[in-house]
Amino acid sequence: MLIAVAQLNPTVGDLHGNTEAACLAVGEARQAGAELVILPELALLGYPPRDLLHRPGFVEASAGALMRVLEASQGTTVVLGHVLNAGKRPANMADPSSRDFGGEEILHVAVLLAEDGAIVGRQAKQHLPCYDVFDECRYFTSGRSVDVVQWKDLRVGLSVCEDLWYQSGVLEEQARAGVDLMVNVSASPYFRGKAALRRGLAARWAEQAGATLVYANMVGGQDELVFDGGSFAVRPDGEFLLSAPSFTPGVYYFDPAGPAVEPPPALDMDGTRQAIVTGLRDYVRKNSLDGVWIAVSGGVDSAVVAALAWEALGADRVSTVFMPGPFTAPESREQALSLADALGVTLLELPIEEPLETLSRTLAAHASPQGLVAENLQARVRGVLLMALCNATGRIALCPANKPEISLGYNTLYGDTVGAIAPIGDLLKGEVYELARLLNSDHRRELIPAGTLERPPSAELRAGQRDDQDLPPYEVLDPLLKALLVQNEAPESLSESFSQPVVDDVLRRLSRSEHKRRQMPLIIKVSPKAFGTGRRMPITNRYSE
Repeated sequence: MLIAVAQLNPTVGDLHGNTEAACLAVGEARQAGAELVILPELALLGYPPRDLLHRPGFVEASAGALMRVLEASQGTTVVLGHVLNAGKRPANMADPSSRDFGGEEILHVAVLLAEDGAIVGRQAKQHLPCYDVFDECRYFTSGRSVDVVQWKDLRVGLSVCEDLWYQSGVLEEQARAGVDLMVNVSASPYFRGKAALRRGLAARWAEQAGATLVYANMVGGQDELVFDGGSFAVRPDGEFLLSAPSFTPGVYYFDPAGPAVEPPPALDMDGTRQAIVTGLRDYVRKNSLDGVWIAVSGGVDSAVVAALAWEALGADRVSTVFMPGPFTAPESREQALSLADALGVTLLELPIEEPLETLSRTLAAHASPQGLVAENLQARVRGVLLMALCNATGRIALCPANKPEISLGYNTLYGDTVGAIAPIGDLLKGEVYELARLLNSDHRRELIPAGTLERPPSAELRAGQRDDQDLPPYEVLDPLLKALLVQNEAPESLSESFSQPVVDDVLRRLSRSEHKRRQMPLIIKVSPKAFGTGRRMPITNRYSE
C-alpha cells in the first residue's frame, strides 16, 4: 500500500488558493498510485485563522472548500484536518463582545477520513492548546468521543495535533481499542528542539499501540509563526518509514510494509536559520510585498538580518542603507560596504548629521538635545529616513533587534525598532554570532565581515560607546534571560547562578520595557518562549518579585 503525506504551505484565509493546492496534491498522489493521502490540520483555512472564524460566512465558505476537495478525491481516500460547525449553544447574547464574536457557535477542530468523496470517519480534537501562542479555547470546543475508523481491512486511529502530546485522551483510548494505523494531522509551529520532541512522542505511541503512526505537519510562515513540516511515519519498533524534509512543501510517499529509512536529522542552529528564512520569505510572498530594506550599521545584527533576507528573497529584492552619524567609526562604513558587496545588494549612504543638527536646533529652545535625548534623536532620524525609503519604493523595513535588546529596552521606539518584522528578535546575542558563523561556513565565503564579528558591539550613539557599558556582558545576560524568559525560573533561584544586582537590574529593565515590546514589529518565533503573542504581560504592573 502506498501512502502519501501532503506537506502543504497554506495562507490563512486563502480558501481558494489553499483548496487548489490541496486538490493538486491529491491528484498528484492519486496519479502516483497512493491509496491514502494525508493533509495537515486546517489545511484549507490555514493556521491559525483566529478571529476570521468569527467573520460572517467564513466557516460556511470553508465548508464549500471542503466539498471541492472531496469532489477531487474520487478514486482515493483522503485524511485532512478541518473545522466543523456543531451548531449553537446558550450564550451571553446581551454583551456585544459575546454576540459579535461567535460566543454561541460550537466549532470543533477535527480530522476527517473521506473515501471516494464521502466522509466515513472523523475525530474532534479533545485537548485545545491555550498557552504560549495558542488560543484555541477562544474559538473551539473540545471533542468528547473517541472513535476508531474502519477503512479497508485496517482499524485507523485519527487525531489532531495537540492530542499527540497528552498521555491520556484520544491516542490512549485508540491504542487500547486496538488500531493498525494511527494518523495525526498537525499545524505545529517550530521552535528549536521541538521536532525531536514530536518524534519521541510519536515513537512511544506507535510502540504502545503496536501500530505505525503517521504525522503530517504543515509547513511555511504565518506572521510570527513558522511551521517546519518534517512529517514522518514511525513503526512500533521506532524505525522510520518516512522522513519528509523540514521547511519544504511537497507530497511524500511511503509503504507501511516497506523498508526503514534514515531517521530525520537534528537541525540545531541550521533549523533556526531555515525557520527565519522561511518566515521572511512567506511574509513577503503571502502579503504580496515587493521586497525589504535593512539599515546596516556595520554591526553583526543588521548584517545577519541582511544575509538572511538575501537567502530568503534574493539580491534583487533586498536593499540596504548605511546612515552614518557623528559617532560612526570608519570601519563601520567599510564593513557595511563589504557586506553589501558580498551579498550583491543595493547600498545607499544617507548621512544623518544635517537633519540631526536641524532637529537639535529646533529642540534646543525647549529642551537640551544632550545625553539620552541626543542618542535617541539619532536613532529616530534613521528611522524616519528608513521608513521614507520604504514608502518611496513599496518595500518594508526589517528590524534588526535581538532578544537581549528587546528584553531590556536597549532600543529606541520609532527609531531602530521601526519595521514590519524582526527576523532575529527571538535570538540571544550569542546565537546571532553563531548564526553569522554558520552563514559564512555554509556559503564558504565571508558574507558577514570578519571585522564585524571581531568588533565589540556598539550602538555608536556617543563617543566610544560599547554595549557592555550599558548592559551586563552578553555571556552573563544571555543565560540569565534564557533562564528568566524561556525556563520561567523564579528570581530567587536566579541569584544562585547570577549576582543579585544583575538580576535586580535585568528584572527592573524587563518590566519597564513592556510598553516598547507592545509596539515592536512581529518577531519570528524560534524559541519555546518568544516575545509577542506568546508572552502577554501587563504594561501597568507593580509586581516586582
